[in-house]
Amino acid sequence: MFAQVSATPINVPIDWFALSPVLVLLGGALVLLVASVLAVPLFRPRGVYAGLTIAIAGAAIVLSFINWNHVRDRGPKSMVAGAIGLDGFSVFMTIAICSAVILVALLADDYLRREQLDGVELYALLLLAAIGGIVMASANDLIVLFLGIETLSIAFYVMAGSHTRRIESQESAIKYFVLGGFASAFFLYGVALMYGATGTTNMVKIADLLNRNVLLENQLLLAGLALMLVGLGFKVASAPFHSWAPDVYQGAPTPVTAFMASAGKGAAFAALLRVFVVTFPTYADDWKPVLWVLAVLTLLVGSILAVVQTDVKRMMAYSSISHAGFILVGVQAATAEGTSAALFYVMAYTFMIAGTFGVITVVGRTGDRQHTLAAYRGLARERPVLAFVFTLLLLAQAGVPLTSGFMAKFQVIAAAVNSSSYSLAIIAMVSSVIAAFVYLRLIVTMYMSDDTDEAATRSRLRVPAGASLALLVAVTFTLLFGIFPSHLIDFANDAVPHLVALPPR
Repeated sequence: MFAQVSATPINVPIDWFALSPVLVLLGGALVLLVASVLAVPLFRPRGVYAGLTIAIAGAAIVLSFINWNHVRDRGPKSMVAGAIGLDGFSVFMTIAICSAVILVALLADDYLRREQLDGVELYALLLLAAIGGIVMASANDLIVLFLGIETLSIAFYVMAGSHTRRIESQESAIKYFVLGGFASAFFLYGVALMYGATGTTNMVKIADLLNRNVLLENQLLLAGLALMLVGLGFKVASAPFHSWAPDVYQGAPTPVTAFMASAGKGAAFAALLRVFVVTFPTYADDWKPVLWVLAVLTLLVGSILAVVQTDVKRMMAYSSISHAGFILVGVQAATAEGTSAALFYVMAYTFMIAGTFGVITVVGRTGDRQHTLAAYRGLARERPVLAFVFTLLLLAQAGVPLTSGFMAKFQVIAAAVNSSSYSLAIIAMVSSVIAAFVYLRLIVTMYMSDDTDEAATRSRLRVPAGASLALLVAVTFTLLFGIFPSHLIDFANDAVPHLVALPPR
């Protein structure tokens, strides 16, 4: 799986086209900010910021598919002095993250005007956060990975507190910033210990060193692994590092919550796969039991605590924790099949959760406060199409057949079974049954409960064009790859990550 490491790396030209998705996102963010500062008249009309953000992310996706063809024909390659790599894994995650940017930009367009927050800042932060996520998925070096984590996190801190008229938004930003700072410190200390144990932070060299040698004194390395797992566990919101997620998801602007739950979680799992499964396979016997425990805790904590929630955003936050547990099941398998299953889950979940929070954004109305179960009473009678879309997305999260959610759960459980983690597979299935109650509870509230006062309020509920398009894309993807999953499965199978060294002199 790993290329040989050159003792003396040579200077090679930078492949600018291979870096083009990141460069397009960075250039687009700068153009948006500069144009806003200069108050260019062209940038003032309604919807232009969102439209440009969508075009920029769409261009990055197109360039990523071109890079995919290059990887498929010529194999993975190392870039920027071995700091990052271009492989199917990084391309896959770039497409997933940029897809989340497009969906969230569609949701944010009307939301920001509705909340009197219209401006370019959120869109620029979306693009910058996407860059951080892509760097996390592409990193060949632990320091570069840390820079990607911080780029993503800092953008999230600002976006979480961007609703200046809601004290809950400010509170969520502070909580996320403080706890995120601790998580980053844990990860950075882990990197420092790893450097002390191996003499390098380059993941290619670490993997090659551990493949060639047996460390007689490996306590420093194991401590580094533990600290890095704590840092990444926070980013994926795995139990017991999940305490920030319900409060932050509830307080942040709902489109921002959608981006955290989709792109943020996906990027964090990309880093987890790249660090543990790819860089430290020789120590799998040490970290797999820990991941097993984390997966079990995450599955049970997420599904059980979601049942007792009455705020829909908190409910989806705990549901998101449960989904993180399912992805951990694939990661814990530590096989190519498990990695492929985790990638399929990340892509499917990106569209499911973005669509789910899209409905929540619409129902939240002006002020972004209508998120109790009562706000959904009789929704099917007043807004039948919106309720039907929400039902499909909730059933997909529950793992109902003919949806991408079913295929995602089936694949991670199959990967666990094939790696002999039978007990973990059983716990995952039980957790799925518990979580199904949460989704059915919402569906029953929409279709079988009614409230005259709520119905009178809901009659003024408007579904904007951007949100409608985002929901259409999310539902289409969820059903299409639930009924015909083979293409996405093949894509995920070909996207198993590699660490690639610079070519020898």
